[in-house]
Amino acid sequence: MSQFDQVSIIRKANIYFDGKVTSRTVVFADGSRKTLGIMQPGEYEFATSEKELMEIQAGRLQVKLPDQDWQVFTGGQQFYVPANAAFQVKVEDVSDYCCSYLAD
Repeated sequence: MSQFDQVSIIRKANIYFDGKVTSRTVVFADGSRKTLGIMQPGEYEFATSEKELMEIQAGRLQVKLPDQDWQVFTGGQQFYVPANAAFQVKVEDVSDYCCSYLAD
């Protein structure tokens, strides 16, 4: 899906790691949420409270999910992160992403 229709967007940006990772929250009519963001090159660790689907729109990054080896993801690929987990990211190229928060 390249476009989201009939949504609300939270004006305040989510800014992490001194501005090297930023996103905006999109809220759908059914209450579900996604964030659309950009990650600059660097190494980051994130924690989740909900299950997440990370869709990489552009860029290249390495990801270390819980109990897994490092994996490379590029534009057009996706991965899931379990709820209540931490994962590491090594962003090699500026990366555009869409994160969906999923109910189990």
